[in-house]
Amino acid sequence: MAIQATASVNNPYGVAGVWNNGTIIDKSVMLLLLLMSLATWYIIFTKLWDQHRLKKSARDAEKLFWSAASVKEGVEKLKKGNEFRAVAEDGLRAMSHHDGRLTDRIDLHEWITMSLQRSVEQVSTDMSKGLGLLATVGSSAPFVGLFGTVWGVMNALVAIGLAGQASIGKVAGPVGSALIMTALGLAAAVPAVWGYNWLLGRNKMLQDALRNFASDLHAYLVSGARVPSPESGGAKPAAPAAAVRK
Repeated sequence: MAIQATASVNNPYGVAGVWNNGTIIDKSVMLLLLLMSLATWYIIFTKLWDQHRLKKSARDAEKLFWSAASVKEGVEKLKKGNEFRAVAEDGLRAMSHHDGRLTDRIDLHEWITMSLQRSVEQVSTDMSKGLGLLATVGSSAPFVGLFGTVWGVMNALVAIGLAGQASIGKVAGPVGSALIMTALGLAAAVPAVWGYNWLLGRNKMLQDALRNFASDLHAYLVSGARVPSPESGGAKPAAPAAAVRK
């Protein structure tokens, strides 16, 4: 039996072929899409870690903070760097430093409300950092890839016109090679869009938990009791209001 020898032929129209035979524009588009993809995955993984850490901080705050005899003791039970501890510290600071030349004209209730609101908004702003880049990549990467495709098709047609040969082999290869740019653009855009929507939904749940904590803390600082919430299953009143100032 005769053994038919098969020769391996390198594909000149693959990704490696586009990089090796492409112009400076082609290589620039590919590098830009690569940077977009790397930035997308970096933000996704770092934000998932931050959300995991914040979720753990929420569990610690519910378990340790509200079991303390006073707000000050509850703050000390939480680790440094805990966002819920930072909110509680801002509330305590607002209550302790209310009297002054400027703040004495504002009711204590409103002063604590503004302080807690600013603290929660600061944490929410930190949680949202990087999501704008995901939205930008998701909306612009397909157009960057499309630009690379248009540029490649234009160069391929010009080369075919100059050569005077319009066979299917001369047209299909360069055009198919140019379409790789569109595929690379979609490969960078799809994870960015999915990651943006996924992280945005997780951020909303964590922000709700942070706002609920700030609302309970505000009620305690003002009235000396934590308002029962559906999430807490009807929490018992906290320590007396006098314990706040200890």
